[in-house]
Amino acid sequence: MKLEHDIRLAEPADAGEILTVQRAAYVSEAQLYGNPGFSALTESLDEVRAAVEGGGVLVATMGTRIVGAVRGVRDGQDCEVTRLVVAPDMQRRGIARALIEAVERAHAAQVRRFWLHTGDRSEANLRLYEKAGYSRYRTRPVSPELSLVYLEKLA
Repeated sequence: MKLEHDIRLAEPADAGEILTVQRAAYVSEAQLYGNPGFSALTESLDEVRAAVEGGGVLVATMGTRIVGAVRGVRDGQDCEVTRLVVAPDMQRRGIARALIEAVERAHAAQVRRFWLHTGDRSEANLRLYEKAGYSRYRTRPVSPELSLVYLEKLA
């Protein structure tokens, strides 16, 4: 069942709820890799608030609840799509795909390429990104338990 959601630019008052969704969403990744130290899980409220105040954070809402978020971080002609999160109880409803499309629309006029990365064992993430038009271009070993897969898409 697909429920309606809206996507908007995050406001500083959203930082706490964004952090809650982010931590909830990354628990499964931490379990998959046996690593509770992912930066998404250790990021502070002040760091999330600073990202929001920087203007690059979008949130998906259902009513008054934030159910997802994504950041677009521009660097010259490139935009990193990062911290894509959806509340665990709201996953598999098209919210992540809608957030990817929204961040691409928000930055398409200013960049030539979007890129992101995920863990090599994060099969659902890899499927999502590839269905959204991203192609793998690099794999970087981080530890014996983790390699990062980098994907890109031209604007």
